[in-house]
Amino acid sequence: MSPDPSPPAASGPLPNPPPAESAPHAAAPPDVDTTLPLFTRREHRGEADLDITPMIDVTFLLLIFFLVASVPDMDLAVDLPPARYGTTVSARASTIITIAEGPGAAAQVFLADGARGTPLPEDPAEREKQIVAAIEEGLREGRPHVLIKAARGVRHRVVSRVAEAAGYVEGIDLHLAVLETD
Repeated sequence: MSPDPSPPAASGPLPNPPPAESAPHAAAPPDVDTTLPLFTRREHRGEADLDITPMIDVTFLLLIFFLVASVPDMDLAVDLPPARYGTTVSARASTIITIAEGPGAAAQVFLADGARGTPLPEDPAEREKQIVAAIEEGLREGRPHVLIKAARGVRHRVVSRVAEAAGYVEGIDLHLAVLETD
C-alpha cells in the first residue's frame, strides 16, 4: 500500500481562541488608543555631516566671475623693469621724485633728486596736487619720464601713493628706482 499524499480532512470547525477575560490586566478605557505602543524607541543619531562641496563650488564661481568681470585700471599701470637688467633713464629727461625715510615711520617726499629742499606736506590730497603739478610742469618742459626714487626703508604704500598720483598725468613714462645708502 502506498501512502496517501493528500492531507487529512478536518472533521469540523476550528476551536475558538480563549476569551479575553483570561488576561491579567484590565481593559483600556474606550478613549485611549491602544494601537500605539507606550514607549517608542528613539532612532540612533550619528554625527551630522555638513557637505561643504557646494559652498566651495559657489566660492570658485564667484572668484572666476570677479576675475573675468573686473577691468584693470590701465591709467595707473607702472612700468617696472626686470630686477637684473633694468633700463637707464636720463635725469635730464625726467621729473625726479625722492621718497626718503623721515622721523619715525613717516616718509618724506621731495620734488628733487635726493632729499633736498622742503618735503611735501603730509596731507595726502595736498601732496597729490603738488606731485601732479610738478609732473605736468616737467612734461611741458620736455621731460616725459617720471623717476621715483625711494630709500630702502620706505614702506611700499607710500611709494604706491606717489606712483598713483603720478599716474593721473597722461603721456608720461613712470620708472621706479631704489636708493642704496650703504
